[in-house]
Amino acid sequence: MQRFIRALACAALVSSLAACVVAPQQPVHPGPNPREIAAQRFDQVNGRLDNLSHRIDARVNQGYYPPPQGGALHHRLDVIRQEAHDMSAQHGGGLSGDEQRVLNQELDNAAHAIDQ
Repeated sequence: MQRFIRALACAALVSSLAACVVAPQQPVHPGPNPREIAAQRFDQVNGRLDNLSHRIDARVNQGYYPPPQGGALHHRLDVIRQEAHDMSAQHGGGLSGDEQRVLNQELDNAAHAIDQ
């Protein structure tokens, strides 16, 4: 009987030591994919471009400014859109944070011109 108790105590001691030595495996969560983030930046810029384009159309339809002025504003957005596409082509379909910042500044200026 005493051998059984000793064996049981020894087994408990070994298992508790093993639990201290072996670190529990935690699932590895990879960080955000840089390509996905770059593509999201590009999509955000395109979304702003589309929104501003609709605002131009609405302002022309409401008579805030004549169609030629609306056409000039659309041309300005087309130039920004082309810049965005050129930048994204250099990075496999996305934009860096600095590129997005530059494009957003241009879009802010265009938005200001649209709302005047």
